[in-house]
Amino acid sequence: MLAGPLSYSTFLCLPWANAKLVGCSPWSLELLFRTGTSHRLIAAMNGHCRATILNQRPIIGILAQHTVDDLAQEARTYVASTYVKYLESAGCRVAVIRLYLSESEYEKIFNSINGILLPGGVVDLQTSEFARVAGIFYRLTIQAGDRGDYFPVWGTCLGHQLLTALTAGHNLLRRTDSANVALPLHFTPESKSCRMFRDFPSETMRVLAENPVSGHFHKYSLTLEAFEANEKLRSFYRLISTNTDPQGITFVSTMEALQYPIYGTQWHPEVNRFVWKESLDAPHCPLGVRLSYLLAEFFVNEARRNLHQFASKEEEESALIDQHTPRFLGDRSSYRSAYLFD
Repeated sequence: MLAGPLSYSTFLCLPWANAKLVGCSPWSLELLFRTGTSHRLIAAMNGHCRATILNQRPIIGILAQHTVDDLAQEARTYVASTYVKYLESAGCRVAVIRLYLSESEYEKIFNSINGILLPGGVVDLQTSEFARVAGIFYRLTIQAGDRGDYFPVWGTCLGHQLLTALTAGHNLLRRTDSANVALPLHFTPESKSCRMFRDFPSETMRVLAENPVSGHFHKYSLTLEAFEANEKLRSFYRLISTNTDPQGITFVSTMEALQYPIYGTQWHPEVNRFVWKESLDAPHCPLGVRLSYLLAEFFVNEARRNLHQFASKEEEESALIDQHTPRFLGDRSSYRSAYLFD
């Protein structure tokens, strides 16, 4: 039982786990505390009854990526429409996180959004602006987690690779033959205790392991050998799945942090529903589509556990990607449409 006065900020850090307070916004919950209703709420929990406060209006940030090739002459950065559709389809809003801001500005953004997606791209894992900003959010996520503030991070392809470099302290990637191929997911024994696939039926897991449903579009990977040889990586991440390229090199394809809500896929779950360039081996079968949605839903539900909010409605709306219009690029880009910035 809880005794004595309890502040709103303290309540948000308590490890409620089983029941759900559905339909309560951060503003309404704060009102409960300011009006003294919190004591009745706590009393109703009665010992073993616990609750998770859920954010019913989550906002997930997508970190902008550097443009390459001919697009670099039109804009410095972009956000691919596929990532926006992927997240929004599972019930969240999306904010664009621009590059080239100050660290204090990123701290303000961190305390306003409910999660971040680090997308794929082609930049240096240690010297690029993308890597600098991702590193700030990685550090803030660890600090927040240590004080009970649940902030989820997802890295796809390059984002996944960057997470491994941030944790290990340097780039451990090796060239692999995996630039355009769909593969089954070779689950490790640890997949049975992971968070990412914990709600998947066993039959679905079996089918995913037997069918090529994960789209790989990367030339470099973290090999299984490098993962197992690095103590920082082994102690930080749970290895969920691997894949092996035609040259026999086995690499890490799915992972999640043991103590923090940090997730990485070397493959692209968003392409199964939202990438239609004919030259790409994107699995559009019903199973692949289902996998894509379930993982998007999982990450959005992770973001619901975070109660960060913007200081005002005006700030919130100005940050949303809805303020911008995507441009159709056709076959100039594998994404075919993107939001261009700067």
